Amino acid sequence: MGALLALTSAVCYGAVDFAGGLLSRRVHFTVVTFLGQVGGLLFAVVAAALVPAETVRPSDAVWGALSGAGSGTAMHFLNRGLSRGAMSIVVPVSAVTGVALSVLSGVFLLGDQPTGAAWLGICLTLPALWLVSGGSRPGRGGDGREASVDGLIASSGVALQYIGLAQAAPASGLWPVAAGRLAAVLLLSPSAWRQDHRFRQPVRRLGEAVVVGAGASFALILYLLAARRQMMAIAVVLASLYPAIPTVLGLAVLHERATRTQVIGLVGSAVAIVLLTLG
Repeated sequence: MGALLALTSAVCYGAVDFAGGLLSRRVHFTVVTFLGQVGGLLFAVVAAALVPAETVRPSDAVWGALSGAGSGTAMHFLNRGLSRGAMSIVVPVSAVTGVALSVLSGVFLLGDQPTGAAWLGICLTLPALWLVSGGSRPGRGGDGREASVDGLIASSGVALQYIGLAQAAPASGLWPVAAGRLAAVLLLSPSAWRQDHRFRQPVRRLGEAVVVGAGASFALILYLLAARRQMMAIAVVLASLYPAIPTVLGLAVLHERATRTQVIGLVGSAVAIVLLTLG
């Protein structure tokens, strides 16, 4: 059940990334990022109120807030890298490094012990994510270095997001996700305030950004439920396969052509899923 929840989280995250990417072509990424977190907060609060929670300790709220700080940091630097036109660098760097940091933390700090099949799946996931994200094209010069820095900082945020959320006690229900969305909104508010003129958009566009954020919050809730049923190292890897979804949707919806490296990455991702599920 945990593996299925993590995979569903990846599908939701991937669909949200695809929709957010299309929206960012028409609306500045600052607007999409901030209103997305607002939408995520609204959805998380409603979901948390509907799901019974035995007790919410201060530590659960703190872990949730740290997770949200990671989310806000990851989205800011990921979108900054994307705004520079460096998708082929920042996406694979953030995805692969974020997974590696999360898995290493789970094994060495939390005592996770993946099976042999699971380790093989983890090792296969890293190059698969790199290939499916288009990471075979290295950046050059200053832009490449700046994009790599954006990707590395974003990956640290991704790792903090997953690790922090997994530390909240099951008795806290979904309130850690709500605490995280609140922390992300507060973290991104200064940047949004400085770019307030960017928010002069049609109401429909602003509403789409809110809906995208609500979808991301739902994906995080699915990950949280998966991490409570599955060791974090496995849940993180399965949930982090989301970059494959925009690639598949691009092929199916936008009729894009897959490169050979992306096809290899997709096949590798499928094999990794099988191994991780068996593990």
